[in-house]
Formats: sequence, structure tokens, C-alpha cells
Amino acid sequence: MDIAALSIIMSQSRVQESAGISVMKMAMDTGKESAAQMTEMMKNMAVDPNRGLHLDVRV
Repeated sequence: MDIAALSIIMSQSRVQESAGISVMKMAMDTGKESAAQMTEMMKNMAVDPNRGLHLDVRV
């Protein structure tokens, strides 16, 4: 194998690896945003502290 062909193959490999890492970073950022939104939504939920204390049973 000659040096030029080896150089081209290595360059293509680096480009593919770089593209894969970029896509993975985008996916991780999207996941972080979703988690932050979910956390914020849960903080804003109104919770009734009296709910669930009494059980009404009829026979």
C-alpha cells in the first residue's frame, strides 16, 4: 500500500469519527435539555399535602 492511499484512508477515518462524535454530542445536549425541562416541570407542579391521608371505604 502506498503512502498516499494510506493518508487518504486515515483522513476519511478521522472525518467519520469526528462526525460520529458531533452527532453524539448533539444527542447528549438534547437529553440534557429534556431532563432540565422535566425537572423544571416537576418543580412547578402543585402538590396537595393533604392528598392521600384519608381512605374512604364503603362496603
